[in-house]
Amino acid sequence: MSFKQFFLFTLILMVTGCAGKAANKDDPWESWNRGVYSFNKSVDNAIARPLTEGYKAVTPDIMEQGISNVFSNLGDIPNMLNNLLQGKVLDSFSDLGRLLVNSTVGIGGLWDPASEMGLIKHDEDFGQTLGYWGVGSGPYVMLPLLGPSTLRDTAAMPINSQASFMEQIDHIPTRNSVAFIQLLDQRAGLMKYEDQLKGVTDEYAFIRDFYLQNRNYKVLDGEIPFEEECDEEDEEDCDF
Repeated sequence: MSFKQFFLFTLILMVTGCAGKAANKDDPWESWNRGVYSFNKSVDNAIARPLTEGYKAVTPDIMEQGISNVFSNLGDIPNMLNNLLQGKVLDSFSDLGRLLVNSTVGIGGLWDPASEMGLIKHDEDFGQTLGYWGVGSGPYVMLPLLGPSTLRDTAAMPINSQASFMEQIDHIPTRNSVAFIQLLDQRAGLMKYEDQLKGVTDEYAFIRDFYLQNRNYKVLDGEIPFEEECDEEDEEDCDF
């Protein structure tokens, strides 16, 4: 068992022990999760956000976009693998096509000519693959430093990690440097959404609900079934 797997297993045991009565059925560990969210928020305000603001200040927009494109291009590797595991062969070949085109014509992924050619960008991971094959999401959990997740998505993290290009970098200093830049790029990508949190009464609940709805949308590929609840007195107004 690797350190990551041991950490995740220990974390699951910890939050299971903290389970209690909760108002939200998707969030039975809300007390624990809120505490972790406050911790993550403090770390973000003290370290991640200032570093990201500095990164954006010194990095030209065209270079920042190029860096983001490179990581997006490398992300097509797990997209391809997970689409294949889900039986979406055409989507998997499309991901492969994107990877080949952007890695060559796009000069290592700095540009994205594949999108201009009509090759759609997908967003797949092993958590979605598990969900595709009927594995339930399980309770919502806020992970220290890693952010929002579910029990299913947390269990999928070791597989996601193994499928990442980062695992192919043997030189540890280089791997750490690339991982640091990727974290800055990911945090920079979130800054455009921060205005949506202004005026939100319960920031924690807002992020939780958004995450759960977004993950459900991705697992179902946007094909969310329409469910209408009807009162017995109004049955004539309902379609069955």
